[in-house]
Amino acid sequence: MEAAVKEEISLEDEAVDKNIFRDCNKIAFYRRQKQWLSKKSTYQALLDSVTTDEDSTRFQIINEASKVPLLAEIYGIEGNIFRLKINEETPLKPRFEVPDVLTSKPSTVRLISCSGDTGSLILADGKGDLKCHITANPFKVDLVSEEEVVISINSLGQLYFEHLQILHKQRAAKENEEETSVDTSQENQEDLGLWEEKFGKFVDIKANGPSSIGLDFSLHGFEHLYGIPQHAESHQLKNTGDGDAYRLYNLDVYGYQIYDKMGIYGSVPYLLAHKLGRTIGIFWLNASETLVEINTEPAVEYTLTQMGPVAAKQKVRSRTHVHWMSESGIIDVFLLTGPTPSDVFKQYSHLTDIGEK
Repeated sequence: MEAAVKEEISLEDEAVDKNIFRDCNKIAFYRRQKQWLSKKSTYQALLDSVTTDEDSTRFQIINEASKVPLLAEIYGIEGNIFRLKINEETPLKPRFEVPDVLTSKPSTVRLISCSGDTGSLILADGKGDLKCHITANPFKVDLVSEEEVVISINSLGQLYFEHLQILHKQRAAKENEEETSVDTSQENQEDLGLWEEKFGKFVDIKANGPSSIGLDFSLHGFEHLYGIPQHAESHQLKNTGDGDAYRLYNLDVYGYQIYDKMGIYGSVPYLLAHKLGRTIGIFWLNASETLVEINTEPAVEYTLTQMGPVAAKQKVRSRTHVHWMSESGIIDVFLLTGPTPSDVFKQYSHLTDIGEK
């Protein structure tokens, strides 16, 4: 027994020293997004700006506080795949978009605009099996299959997009600079890592300021999630709490701890969700440091009966929220709608050539 205790202590001593790696609370873009999201600032889609061509449907999104427009693009891709891209409409300079991962430019299918209610837009593929319901205010996208909502985007209002800014010294030199919603005091800038971020002896200079992004996805009826490797954790992804997100960041970690969400070795921003009758995937095409929060909760749904709302039937249906946060780049996400596990694997391999010959 004594020898077993000594062995356990020895193994613990050989585990990774977490002080040399950043956790969520030491990552500036995580702190910024958490602070900003607590203010409940919302985005609105400007549906009068909608334009449609053979490849995509485009429209502007604007934040009620910053008033800086974003450009949203929705693509239908062959094989029951939807793609959503969100970028600055007029960035200071081109933001990084990941090259060399997609095998080729995905073959698109034209999305047909269907009649929607005031303040909404419905896009359908040629078959009509899958539809995108876009709500203007607040901005939300529901992916619907056979009249059932499968995925909701931004239903929690966690869309976050930091805009590139002019160089800090030039910005400070402007005498008549307009006030912004962000506190730019020296102390606050250092704490939030707006222009410079330090960790140990490393210093990260941000010439154009912070540029992180974030977006939430609600998966209706799903509670079994997998993927986003590589972590020494259980096969099924667990719920996360504040400061306990899955980290996607390439590291060479010796003696890592098991059952831990810190990143090790490679990182693949690809998540699978499964329930009876359907499997779906989310492919978040971003190469920068990424954090993923997961929260599963029961959702009570009411079905009206002939007796009226008083006698409505209650049905408890799980719903899982997945919140992606990345340090830089643009929002570029592929929704793989399955419906079978085999279909999802084919959809992902079609995009990335993994497993295809």
